[in-house]
Amino acid sequence: MSYTVTNQNGTSFKADLKTNGTIFEGMLNDKEVNGNFIKINDHQFHFIYNNNSYNVEVIKINQDDKTMVLKINAVRYTLSLKDKFDELLKNLGLDNLTAKKVSDVKAPMPGMVLSILVKEGDEVKKGDTLLILEAMKMENSLKASADGQVKKVVAVKGTAVEKNQVLIQF
Repeated sequence: MSYTVTNQNGTSFKADLKTNGTIFEGMLNDKEVNGNFIKINDHQFHFIYNNNSYNVEVIKINQDDKTMVLKINAVRYTLSLKDKFDELLKNLGLDNLTAKKVSDVKAPMPGMVLSILVKEGDEVKKGDTLLILEAMKMENSLKASADGQVKKVVAVKGTAVEKNQVLIQF
């Protein structure tokens, strides 16, 4: 299958590679490529391409975001992979329909609100810490599960909350 691969610098290239045993071949930016590889384990590979050696380690794969982090010869690369269907959705202006919509953040367990790190109107990104909840003598960071804007902060610092109580609305 063909992919558009974009690295952390925003550089994109087209890739259509196939493997057969220990051989890879295909097209890279409309240029024919082929070489050999050895699978060391589930996360490490050794490639020979154009008489050069490449040690590749798969650090992380996020299937929801279609991203991966690779370490190639000790250099980290973050890649975004888009197939022909992703490209079609983008061209039709429908690419943001798959974004996760969040309406509120609820307490995952009973606890005490230690601190609130956002306020109404704040823009948050997926993974940003929203508030700290103490439960069972442990501090738990509640993070945004998607990008969004804080509509209302319902939680109050220093108060006890019950499981599933709404803390922040988006």
